[in-house]
Amino acid sequence: MAVKFAILISGRGSNMLALADRMAPVKDKAEITLVAADKSCAGLALAKERGIATKLCAYQGRTKSEAEAELAREIEESGADYILLAGFMRVLSASFVNRFEGRILNIHPSLLPKYKGLNTHQRALDAGDTHHGVSVHLVTAGLDEGPLIAQAAINILTGDDEVSLSGRLLPLEHALYGAAVMALIDGSLTRDGNAYHWHKCPHISADLGQLRLPSFRLPS
Repeated sequence: MAVKFAILISGRGSNMLALADRMAPVKDKAEITLVAADKSCAGLALAKERGIATKLCAYQGRTKSEAEAELAREIEESGADYILLAGFMRVLSASFVNRFEGRILNIHPSLLPKYKGLNTHQRALDAGDTHHGVSVHLVTAGLDEGPLIAQAAINILTGDDEVSLSGRLLPLEHALYGAAVMALIDGSLTRDGNAYHWHKCPHISADLGQLRLPSFRLPS
C-alpha cells in the first residue's frame, strides 16, 4: 500500500517539486494526494502541470479558523497519511496540529533550535556562525519547536552573504527532506504512535554534509 502525502506550500514550490521528483521512481509505494496553498502561487500551477490534485485554501478575507477548517477537510478527503510543509508561510494553530498529531513534518532553514522563524540566513551571518544548515522536524504547536528528525550542516564561507548562503543551502534542503520522506516510505524511519525512530539510512549520501539523525519522542 502506498504512503500518501499532502504537501502545503505558499510560493514557488521548489521543495514540493524536489519531493515529487524524489518519489517519482517509487509511484507504487508513494503518492502525493494533494498540494494545497494558502494563496495563489506558482507552486500550485507547477503541481497541476504534473497532474497532482491541488487546492487553494485562501486565508485572505476570512478567519484563520475558517481557512484551516477547509484545509483540514481537503487533507482528510485526500487520504493523506502525512502532511509535509514545504515553504508554507503560515503558523498552524494548536487545534490544527492536534488534529493531525504526529503526522506533520516541516523543513526549516537553520540548525534548530537556533533561528526559529524567518530570516535565518542573515541571522546566522550576523551572529558570526561558522556553520549553517537545515532541519527536518515534527510540527508541534510551538513555532519551529517540534522534535528533530534530521539535520544537515554546511560551512559558512568567508565572503558569504544572505544570497550566496541561501543558494548553497537550498540543494541541501531538497536532499535532506527527500531523504527523510523516502525513509518514511521504505520503513527506515518509522512512527509508532507519537514516537519516530531511525533504523537505517539507505537514502543518506555524502552530499548531505554534516548530518544528524536523532531518534526522538513527542513531548507528553
